[in-house]
Amino acid sequence: MKGNQLAAIGCIFAAIAVALGAFAAHGLKAQLTPYALSIIEKGVQYQFWHALALIALGLWLHVTPQRLLSVAGGFIALGILCFSGSLYGLALTDWRWLWPVTPLGGMSFLIGWGLAAWSLW
Repeated sequence: MKGNQLAAIGCIFAAIAVALGAFAAHGLKAQLTPYALSIIEKGVQYQFWHALALIALGLWLHVTPQRLLSVAGGFIALGILCFSGSLYGLALTDWRWLWPVTPLGGMSFLIGWGLAAWSLW
C-alpha cells in the first residue's frame, strides 16, 4: 500500500470515528444503556487514535518507503475493523459471537505497532 493510500484510509477512519461518536452521544443516548455507550466510546477512542497513527505512517512512508511500514499500517487498519468494529456490534446488537473478535483486533494493533517499531528502528 502506498503512503498516500494509508493516510487516506486513516482520514476515512478518523471521519467515521467522529461521526460514530457524535451519533452515539446524541442519537443513541436515549436508546442505549450507559454500559453500551461506554463500549461505543471505547471503540471510538481506539479507532480515532489508530486512525491518526495510520495518517502518520502514511506520511512517513513518503519519507522512508519501507514495505514493513505498509504492512504495519495494514495490521493497524485490521485492528480498527476488528477491535472497534466488534465493540460497536456488541453495543448495538445481541451478537455475542463478536466477543472473540475484539482480542483479535487488539492483537492486530500490537502486531502493527511492533512492525512499525521494527521498521523504523
